Amino acid sequence: MINEFSIVPGKSTMTRVRYKVLAFTVALAAVTYLDRVCISRASGHIAADLHLSPRQMGLVFSAFTIAYALFEIPSGAWGDRIGPRRVITRIVIWWSAFTMATAAAFNFASILVVRFLFGMGEAGAFPNASKVISRWFPAAERGTAQGIFFAGAHLGGGLTPMLVGALLSVMSWRWVCVLFGLVGFIWAWSWYRWYRDEPDDHPEPDEAERKHIESGRVAEQPHVLDARRLGRILADRNVVALCLMYFTQAYGFYFNITWLPTYLGKARGFHDPALSILAGLPLILSAAADLTGGLATDRLARMAGLRAGRCVIGGLSLLIAGITMIAGAAIENPWAAALLIAVSGAADSFLLGAAWGTCLDIAGHDAGLVTGAMNSAGQVGAFLSPLILPFFLPEGAEDWATPLYIAGALYIAGSACWLVIDPRRPIPTGEEERPTA
Repeated sequence: MINEFSIVPGKSTMTRVRYKVLAFTVALAAVTYLDRVCISRASGHIAADLHLSPRQMGLVFSAFTIAYALFEIPSGAWGDRIGPRRVITRIVIWWSAFTMATAAAFNFASILVVRFLFGMGEAGAFPNASKVISRWFPAAERGTAQGIFFAGAHLGGGLTPMLVGALLSVMSWRWVCVLFGLVGFIWAWSWYRWYRDEPDDHPEPDEAERKHIESGRVAEQPHVLDARRLGRILADRNVVALCLMYFTQAYGFYFNITWLPTYLGKARGFHDPALSILAGLPLILSAAADLTGGLATDRLARMAGLRAGRCVIGGLSLLIAGITMIAGAAIENPWAAALLIAVSGAADSFLLGAAWGTCLDIAGHDAGLVTGAMNSAGQVGAFLSPLILPFFLPEGAEDWATPLYIAGALYIAGSACWLVIDPRRPIPTGEEERPTA
């Protein structure tokens, strides 16, 4: 049996430039969640200042995600065509500008437009970061690299509620948006100046590291994407199952970065500082889950094969996420509920290395497009999650449990998608028949 993870051994003295590249992407991930989570923690201040109802606030949350979903595939495919260096630079400059523009919102319509444009600009950040990983890491390290990447995202998001809570005590929510927007401009300048799309074009890696990176890597072909190939990719069984699975993952996850602070305050009676800590806890635990999940998927793949490494990790993660989310909604003790929801958030993040690693396993030179398709499906779930919850909150008869039961049930349904996913079966590049397993 051929080991999917056989690699060319590198010299013990080879350079480690790929780790610098990973550090840049981790910082990118952290900044994306810094800006996304900021608005959920400040939502009470924003709603009071702009006179927004819960349903209007839900639309504000969802305006970002629907724009993100609409532009995710085009931005991912654009990175496949011209390279992630330029595309990611454009993305970060755009979203940083609209993070700052959020501070200028003066009513419901204005903040809705700004958040839609914010989502449009940020679309493609994660697919293009995955493209970076696919070009700078050998096949045997990609699950771990993806896990570390998402750990940065979730650690940044987990710490943001505490940071925003502290800043709101000394400045308005508008100045918080301005401050966070500036961080992205600094990152974009540093990235464009240092990063190169190919290791061969960068002066720092030595020959040993270049050979190590190329182990198990799919050779790049001229990127031609026509309607026929796009249709073949989007109809591929693996891609469809990944999209359905990621819809369920993102639906539950986005509760944690939109309505969780409000839920903990209104339904469970928490106040600061406990509120800020517990609001960030799912993402803080997710950072550890991302890293250990990435390591686990690569290690299990080496031990038991690629399909087991990806699908066992993915399926069990969502199953545990669903059970703990439902338990958190049902239990009466508020502290136990908060902890169970945090565990659920960590479990749904444990699969990210496996999910995004699977995209790279099957995608070849269409990594940006395939990850973009999966993430677009996720953003549809992320769009619906903040909208559905307010309909269970009529004045005087609030029902916080049912939306969490829905999220838990979707997690469990998503775990079943991993039964049909097979990362050993790459998307055909032409008219050839898919090889048998």
